[in-house]
Amino acid sequence: MKRKELFKQLIIEFHQYGIPDFIERELKLPVNTGKIISVIGVRRSGKTYLIFQTIKKLLENVPIERIIYINFEDERINITSEELSLILEAYKELYPNIPLKDLYLFFDEIQNITGWEKFIRRVYDRYTKNIYITGSNSKLLSKEIATALRGRTLSYEVFPLSFKEYLAFKDLSFEEKDFYNIEKRGLWKKEFLGYLEYGGFPEVVYLNDKNLKLKTLQNYFEVMIYKDLVERFEIKNPLILKYFIKRIIENLGKPLSVNNIFNELKSQGYKISKDALYQYLEYIEDIYLSIIIKKYSKSILKSELSQKKAYIVDNGLVNALSFSFKGVYGTLLENLVVKEFRLRGYEIFYFKENKECDLIILNKYQTMPIQVSYSLSDKKTMERELNGLLEAVKFLNVKKGVILTFDDFDTTTIDGVEVQILPAYYYFTVLA
Repeated sequence: MKRKELFKQLIIEFHQYGIPDFIERELKLPVNTGKIISVIGVRRSGKTYLIFQTIKKLLENVPIERIIYINFEDERINITSEELSLILEAYKELYPNIPLKDLYLFFDEIQNITGWEKFIRRVYDRYTKNIYITGSNSKLLSKEIATALRGRTLSYEVFPLSFKEYLAFKDLSFEEKDFYNIEKRGLWKKEFLGYLEYGGFPEVVYLNDKNLKLKTLQNYFEVMIYKDLVERFEIKNPLILKYFIKRIIENLGKPLSVNNIFNELKSQGYKISKDALYQYLEYIEDIYLSIIIKKYSKSILKSELSQKKAYIVDNGLVNALSFSFKGVYGTLLENLVVKEFRLRGYEIFYFKENKECDLIILNKYQTMPIQVSYSLSDKKTMERELNGLLEAVKFLNVKKGVILTFDDFDTTTIDGVEVQILPAYYYFTVLA
């Protein structure tokens, strides 16, 4: 089949069959911004379905004939960048009376076509501003999208499901009053425990067999290692990379010492520079496998130079890659809390002066110190968490702090500071 005829077929197929069924995500992409919308995020997190969600919203006011959706991972598409213009030619032959300026273009995994950015810039400058693209981390990073499209784009990040979305995918919802209903609260906690252990990748949520969940997550990790990291960054020794990532996982919630990992590798006879390991750390953040947080400081320079902490983007990956966390729910809870705040767009830091506070979360509306502890039943644990929280509250000159737990619930005032102790499942369903 000739290229133009193939594009006609793809356009008509979409117009006839439309979009598949899906469950809506909390993130909503804007329309009619005058900017190219790029959708980025970790592999298998649901970027394509966010595109479908946006198309569904458009269809309330825009006829489907004004929308083109092309998935460039379709095995039938084998073209060069020079042939991308055939998409518009094919469309005009099918719909000669619809001006191109009225078109909405959705290009999924367009980075598979080398030189795609020139085509997108030309379409944006000459024909229509309504362009949406997704890109795979194996070939296209967020910072590269910004460079390639030269200020014409707004980027939106997609993460695995939040806990509230996870519940929606299971056709469940809870309200504040359900916390006081024994049966509903029990189900709520049961679902949160499943989310705590196996995470929120959409495909994994629908799998019932625990071994299959872990196998699927391990497969995700292998693809990230070899496609998103080894192939993309031409890493010569994937074994060292795997070791480095697994050491990060074992070190969740603690200051990360690249120097220590370097010495461990050196003692085992592996040859790699510290600079290369620091580069690895940047790479795994670039592909959204990890979330890196810095120490909070009023000095930007001190914050940048501080020892960092690394978390993993999804708890399922943590459990799939390490036996160390079997039943170690405190660290898993902290990792989950970091992801929940990150997907909500907060800046996240840790605090350490005389005492330590797990997280400082900031956005334009609030600055909040957060402690994370699975249980506060032990008096020493309670004292440690309160002392760290209160020091952070005073340092930040705010009036409130939060301790997120698995199931403790209380509110108290200490030295004029309101301290809320809340179950994380309650907080991220009802309050966040």
